Amino acid sequence: MNLSNDFLTFCIKIGVGFEVLTAIAGTFYYHKYKDVPVLKYYVYILWYIVANEFIGLYLRLTSDMNTAILNNIYNLINFTYIYFLYKNHLKNNTNKKIALACCLLYWGSLIINGFFENYLLAFQRIPYIIAAVGVVTTILLYFQEVLNSEKVLHVKKNLLFWISVGLLIYYVGNIPFRILRNYYEYLTDATILILVNLILGITMYTCFIIGFICSDKR
Repeated sequence: MNLSNDFLTFCIKIGVGFEVLTAIAGTFYYHKYKDVPVLKYYVYILWYIVANEFIGLYLRLTSDMNTAILNNIYNLINFTYIYFLYKNHLKNNTNKKIALACCLLYWGSLIINGFFENYLLAFQRIPYIIAAVGVVTTILLYFQEVLNSEKVLHVKKNLLFWISVGLLIYYVGNIPFRILRNYYEYLTDATILILVNLILGITMYTCFIIGFICSDKR
């Protein structure tokens, strides 16, 4: 599939638009979760994502500068935050340890992969895949706890539930394409990955927005 650069740029702008809308919603409804440990910092992550995307988009449109370092730093901050978010909200000690182990495994893979790929020039694909699988595992543990507790009765009004749904959809859909791009690069087109990421990203941010609107203050 070969799409024009103008169309791809349009898709990227749509994705950034949803990120901005989500950050605005997170700020507007901040009073609902401002007292929730760790989750209260999520609005800062959302605005960081927006800033990172604008910088990356500007560099891609105005220069040939490699933006791999921006993606690598973003993944480090984003995945680390997600792991500590769930570690804080998981109740079972074993599950907490699994979330922490997934985070440490990601950090370890990132350090080791640095000996083979330059952080400044190459997107760290293997650490990304490891981190994404760990996030999916951690979210499934969270869902298991919710289903076995009274929270399931009010799950639609739980902000973390909606965030979890969005993240799960995104990473479950994104992991196969990342693996495909990593091991079968010549068989896949980057435009497909962009379109898939756009659809998954829109779905994820829509879940976030629903969570901000529908969640209770607790």
